[in-house]
Amino acid sequence: MSETNGTILSVRDLKTYFKTEDGLVKAVDGISFELKKGETLGIVGESGSGKSVTNLSVMRLIPTPPGEIAGGRIEFDGIDVLALPIDDVRKIRGRRIAMIFQDPMTSLNPFMKISRQLMEVTRLHLGHSKDQAYQHALKMLKMVGIPDAERRMNEYPHEFSGGMRQRVMIAMALSCDPELLIADEPTTALDVTIQAQILELIKDLKDRMGTSVILITHDLGVVAGMTDKIIVMYAGKVFEQAPTRELFNTPANPYTRGLLKSVPDPAHEEGTDLYQIPGLPPDVAHLPPGCPFAPRCYRAEELCTKEFPPFVQINSDHHSLCHFAREVYEDSKSDPPTTAKHTPIQGESV
Repeated sequence: MSETNGTILSVRDLKTYFKTEDGLVKAVDGISFELKKGETLGIVGESGSGKSVTNLSVMRLIPTPPGEIAGGRIEFDGIDVLALPIDDVRKIRGRRIAMIFQDPMTSLNPFMKISRQLMEVTRLHLGHSKDQAYQHALKMLKMVGIPDAERRMNEYPHEFSGGMRQRVMIAMALSCDPELLIADEPTTALDVTIQAQILELIKDLKDRMGTSVILITHDLGVVAGMTDKIIVMYAGKVFEQAPTRELFNTPANPYTRGLLKSVPDPAHEEGTDLYQIPGLPPDVAHLPPGCPFAPRCYRAEELCTKEFPPFVQINSDHHSLCHFAREVYEDSKSDPPTTAKHTPIQGESV
């Protein structure tokens, strides 16, 4: 049974490391968060920050070797996922926890018809007969808005557009009514119109089915209108976590401020340069001493290059990994970093 506070997923001090020729890569290094039933959590950050590895760890999909979950605890609905035998994990994966991967073309089998790939899920997890599985797969394709679904059931992935393949992945992920849906950059490489449709679809299905959602993206504009709270990751660490509205209005971390300022604003005057965070993300196999963001940070002082920052509590729901978190928070009150708009959802005021 779930905990009394309605928490569906609890991650505590998770550490996922990879042994490489260049040394030990601490892709995820001691992160913690909770997700309640029916909530949507956004995980954002630049490429290499540890977003996808975090959720592959939740799914127990880390390739071993070279990777390993070196420490921490992952509880799903009160069950310690890391303590389960792999056969028991497979019963949860796809049934109670489902994942939409970044690139549907590499996630779908190019040699199998869409119908067979959708049918496999319910035959395995729900015990459907062949006919039951076919009818359920057809229903799911219609639910995610694929036209002429009966004909398209017998087509192969390469016959679908990128947006339609992503809809197939969503249909597959939701086939068993999972309690937790992890969407890993579900709108990457899609044009803005299809992005809005995919996000609207996930939001609509979440509202109808009560599914908890983790939305992984590098685009803060995507999470603004979709999530209840946000985690900002950098170099395998949680740099900031807060309710979505508060994080956008008053971020308490220089890195978050930089991400928000990097979102293009349609109100910018023509000819003005777009903001970008200086420098590049660090090599997580060879992190500098002190704060890993210090070499790129406008607020950094000598202290930042020598001592790792504390995780400062701004209020009960807002935390920031920064020596100067309170000062940055106060600065944000008087100087909001962005007026960025999210990708609009149909019927939503923007």
